[in-house]
Amino acid sequence: MDNPDPRAKLLELAEARGVSLSALSRMIGKNASYLQQFVRKGSPRKLEELDRGKLARFFGIDESELGKVKENSSADWIDVPRLAIGASAGAGALPADEEVFAAIRFSPRWLRGMGLDPEMLSVIVVTGDSMEPTLRDGDEILVDRTMRALHDGIHVVRLGESLLVKRIETGRGGRLVLLSDNPAYRPIDCGPEEVQVIGRVVWKGGRL
Repeated sequence: MDNPDPRAKLLELAEARGVSLSALSRMIGKNASYLQQFVRKGSPRKLEELDRGKLARFFGIDESELGKVKENSSADWIDVPRLAIGASAGAGALPADEEVFAAIRFSPRWLRGMGLDPEMLSVIVVTGDSMEPTLRDGDEILVDRTMRALHDGIHVVRLGESLLVKRIETGRGGRLVLLSDNPAYRPIDCGPEEVQVIGRVVWKGGRL
């Protein structure tokens, strides 16, 4: 049997209990019009997990009656491709073909909160130690390939035939300086025509 419409169910429960939607909104810590908008205007599209839980406990019902998504639903996640290349945080690595060999799943809500377009994301592995302690050999990094003006942060760049993970600083005469976090590595000075910015690093994951 299909789950009932959560908006209709919430309205039915509120009327049966004799409690207003505004009172329920305040009970879950929202503004007074929150549930009214949810029921009448469909905004938000679905109730947040914590809000569903509070309401379900108040009414003594199963959370699924208010729209709980089934656990492990693939719709809850976005697969970002892991590419079979490494971005060097050392002297430079020659990239292989950009073949997708797996994926890492991210929450769509988290991606939206970060302002990221899933279509412009990929995951690659860091090789080398020039970005230690920020990035270590073997760390996986999420790269946003959206074209934006350069600003502070770590970027993946192509220099010649190599992919590098570096900070970028604008030098004199429009030249670019590629910086490492590890002081053992000297800056790389190059012309803007020599460097292709692949994307900005927006997340990392790795072993403890």
